[in-house]
Amino acid sequence: MFEALGERLTGVFDRLTGRGVLSEKDIDEALREVRLALLDADVALPVVKDFIAKARESATGEAVLRAVKPSEQVVKIVHDGLVDMLGGDAAQPLNFAVTPPAVILMAGLQGSGKTTTSAKLAVRITKVDRKKVLMASLDTRRPAAMEQLAALGRQAEIDVLPIIAGQTAPDIARRALSAAKLGGFDVLILDTAGRTTLDEAMMSEAAEIARIANPIETLLVADSLTGQDAVRTAKAFHERLPLTGLVLTRTDGDGRGGAALSMRAVTGLPIKFLGAGEKIDALELFDARRVAGRILGAGDVVALVERAAAEIDRGQAEKMARKMAKGQFDLDDLAEQLRQMQRMGGMQGILGMLPGVQKVKKQIAESGIDDRAFKRQEAIISSMTKLERKKPDILAASRKRRIAKGAGLQVQDVNRLLKQHQQMQRVMKQFSKVGMRGLLRGLGGRLPPGLGG
Repeated sequence: MFEALGERLTGVFDRLTGRGVLSEKDIDEALREVRLALLDADVALPVVKDFIAKARESATGEAVLRAVKPSEQVVKIVHDGLVDMLGGDAAQPLNFAVTPPAVILMAGLQGSGKTTTSAKLAVRITKVDRKKVLMASLDTRRPAAMEQLAALGRQAEIDVLPIIAGQTAPDIARRALSAAKLGGFDVLILDTAGRTTLDEAMMSEAAEIARIANPIETLLVADSLTGQDAVRTAKAFHERLPLTGLVLTRTDGDGRGGAALSMRAVTGLPIKFLGAGEKIDALELFDARRVAGRILGAGDVVALVERAAAEIDRGQAEKMARKMAKGQFDLDDLAEQLRQMQRMGGMQGILGMLPGVQKVKKQIAESGIDDRAFKRQEAIISSMTKLERKKPDILAASRKRRIAKGAGLQVQDVNRLLKQHQQMQRVMKQFSKVGMRGLLRGLGGRLPPGLGG
């Protein structure tokens, strides 16, 4: 998300860097480029005009024109403007300050990912907030909608209200409330029906359910790929429902991000979560300052650490660390590293959270390092026997041909993987002798060949 915008803005600021003093003409030219970048990212025109007006007022002040590093001051002004546009400094967590069950009403158009997001939210509340969750589908119109939520509940091990054919949505809401109270649930998530377009019947039903359930949170789920249509949908829902926040889905496929940048300004509602990916736990808490940092190439290391903490098994990591300290690193260890990277969002997901990556994206693309390469490497390792993975030195030509055939690749691919493993193994052995500080000193602060990925 925001990839194109990030690249454009990074280019604008790179042109300012190195200039000792910025004239008002320099600032005007930079802000003109920022304006075009925001419009290309599909940000609503009124939002762009307001953003540029505030930025120009701040950027043409004496503090910037006479600053020691005026280009950095301009970057800070744009960064602060993005944070303000996205909803301010603080993230907006869910409100549970109510006598249980706390009801969360999920609203949105059909196809926005509402049912999947309901399950993702239930998983997050269970894992992060340590609360007992019940889900209930109130979608009596879409074929198999209730069965879909039930299947997601089984997959995520979240309780789902049993289906009773013939009940209306308001009746299901009343039954779900009763079941949540009797079952001692902390949170009840109600997945309402959607339509392909806004209509009065859907709005009236959602309003009636809200009156019955009295939700503490009413979240609108919107597809970020629909751009400004998502903003208009949010505005229409907010006029009829007491919305408390927004959830943007499919953000991993939205390279522009205009919907996210416009939503807060147009509706006044906080963006609470971003859905990025198909996995049942692919839901991020939205933090305006961290997202602004990603846009401007500063990365989001906090999110990367959080994702690592959630995905990496502590026991496995400690076992790996002990082996590395002894200079041991076999192909099973390499395969585990590859799987962990996939669980954390793959190469693109990880790189998007690292600072300064925008400037080296071209080199990364040319290097051929991507998620497909990791999958090919994993396929090669999976085609080996247990002994071969432990002792790759025994891999003669005949064994390599068999492994390549089993992985559907060439012998050269097998050789490339083995060479990379040998380089990493040498580093681990050196690490076991001199430690990380000594290793980096010996390398002159550079990573060794084979570890660039």
